[in-house]
Amino acid sequence: MKRQLILEDGQVYVGEGFGADIVMSGEVVFNTGMTGYQEILSDPSYCGQIVMLTYPLIGNYGINRDDFESISPAIHGLIVKEVELEPSHWRSEESLHSLLEAKGIPGLAGIDTRKLTRSIREQGTLRGRICSLDVNVDEVIAELKASTWMVDQVAKVSTKDPYHAPGKGHRVVLVDFGMKHGILQELIERHCDVVVVPYNTPAEEVIRLGADGVMLSNGPGNPVDVPEAIQMIQDLLGKVPVFGICLGHQLLALACGAKTDRLRFGHRGSNHPVRELATGKIDITAQNHGYTVVTESLENTRLEATHVAVNDSTVEGIKHLDYPAFSVQYHPEASPGPHDANHLFDEFIEMMEIKIKSKVQV
Repeated sequence: MKRQLILEDGQVYVGEGFGADIVMSGEVVFNTGMTGYQEILSDPSYCGQIVMLTYPLIGNYGINRDDFESISPAIHGLIVKEVELEPSHWRSEESLHSLLEAKGIPGLAGIDTRKLTRSIREQGTLRGRICSLDVNVDEVIAELKASTWMVDQVAKVSTKDPYHAPGKGHRVVLVDFGMKHGILQELIERHCDVVVVPYNTPAEEVIRLGADGVMLSNGPGNPVDVPEAIQMIQDLLGKVPVFGICLGHQLLALACGAKTDRLRFGHRGSNHPVRELATGKIDITAQNHGYTVVTESLENTRLEATHVAVNDSTVEGIKHLDYPAFSVQYHPEASPGPHDANHLFDEFIEMMEIKIKSKVQV
């Protein structure tokens, strides 16, 4: 079954279809990870995006029950060089094709992914559409050019109602902007008593829940499209420790007066080197983001950069100089990816313990 990818700049890529036989449009991005396609396609941060994987063979180890980062994948399409329809792995329960078909996600295989990657690196991310061959290409291009970037991705993927993951440790309120399950798992492994709340939960409700600390999760889209969260963070700073990841990192920066900007093609992969400024130590990290905190905008805030990307010197971590609050742009839970930065969850636990002890002493 032939399908094609049409881009807003007029490029057309014809290949073999797999997954769901439906038409879908989205922002075309690429991920350089060699493994972890199940975690990638189920990461809510890809909401509204058509994801191209640069590793040439995808689907060879199938799909299992344990590696999902969300129950309902939010990506709008998956593009690969070669798809394996008959996987072989002891954990495999179904093929990549069957999962995408069941979840209503179109796939496209057999195109020149190297050429498309170079194009995105040179021009930046583009709007695209996966569709059949019987469409009017010029009409599709015109529609893509006239379309606008999505602004409601967080509302689409955030939980609608709070829920509780009981534990006997510190009470963490985890604000779900498009949370990967790996973040929740890291907190559970540290015996935290976790309450997951919607993205638009006001600060007074977070405090009412008895939070010892607040985790700001990853999520999709432009952080300025979530003004409710910015206000919530401003109201929480100084009252409870705050730890932000990815979109949560950008929202913390905005709440403290810094600015964010769109990257040309983003950081998406599991091999991104990050330097800790205080020690010079390099961590290899997993990343997935299209926006970054503007370095110069930190100058007139009470924030300081703690980590930078080795490849392009963009801000990868910040901390507040007055309050117990810090964040990183990358994914320390690393699902999938390296575990170099896993210790940040322990630092968050320690920050909560210090805050609790200070209250007891008073």
